Amino acid sequence: MENFILTIAFLLIGMGLRRLPRFPKETAQVLNLFVIHISLPALILLKVPQLTFSRDILAPVIMPWAMLAVSAAIILLAARLRNWGREITGALLLLIPLGNTSFLGIPMVRAFFDETAIPYAVLYDQLGSFLALATYGTVVLALYGSGEKPRLALIAKKVITFPPFLALILALALIGCGIALPAPVIALFTSLTATLVPVVMIAVGYQLTLRLRPEVLSPLLLGLSVKLIVAPLLALLFCRLLGLSSLAVRVSIFEAGMPPMVSAGALAIMAGLAPELTAAMVGVGILLSFLTLPLLFQLI
Repeated sequence: MENFILTIAFLLIGMGLRRLPRFPKETAQVLNLFVIHISLPALILLKVPQLTFSRDILAPVIMPWAMLAVSAAIILLAARLRNWGREITGALLLLIPLGNTSFLGIPMVRAFFDETAIPYAVLYDQLGSFLALATYGTVVLALYGSGEKPRLALIAKKVITFPPFLALILALALIGCGIALPAPVIALFTSLTATLVPVVMIAVGYQLTLRLRPEVLSPLLLGLSVKLIVAPLLALLFCRLLGLSSLAVRVSIFEAGMPPMVSAGALAIMAGLAPELTAAMVGVGILLSFLTLPLLFQLI
């Protein structure tokens, strides 16, 4: 509970800093870059080598792709029934299947679970959400967006040059070679990892926006209902039916309930996919997740 309170405090600090004229508009982007290039790679290199390879690690790898398929199918059906235009359909197809499993997910997993849960959250994010953004997300942008059509070579380059993904590959290589990190390196990574939660949540608070118009309410409510309630409950039901209840499974269900991905929202806005709806999905989704995630944690 203490970690959860701290997480909310960091969010409020970010919202407060936004009101101070001394902080430039690019503050959130700078903080996010620090996390991408420093905090997350340090966390991955520190925690992933602690993984024990077993059937448990299949859950955080399979779950995000299963949730993607289910969420996309629900959105396509709703779009047909409600006659939503291409912009709204594209925005929801990008934002609902892709969760904020890194910037918000890892700090929230740390707040609700213990340190042993973090490697599973990293696998869910890097082998699930991030790869889905690079592949599935690119297809959605190509079909529904108004920007430049992405090329396969560009997608591959983005994947293999993404610092957290490179850190994951290095961490897996260390496991394969049986190499342990020296004590000074572990101490360095531990210090850098400690910056993750405060920096991420301050950045999220800094860029929170709540701009709601009546015409975006219907897709907003349906989309967030699927993302924050329907998808994680379906994941929970499926795992219960199969008798799965390991820590990896519970972390995967918890990650399935994360709000829409900030990066996916940025790409949707750049592609002209219902910018007002997209901004509301990201902002309102994060706020509502502080209510839905504690409830989801109690269920799992």
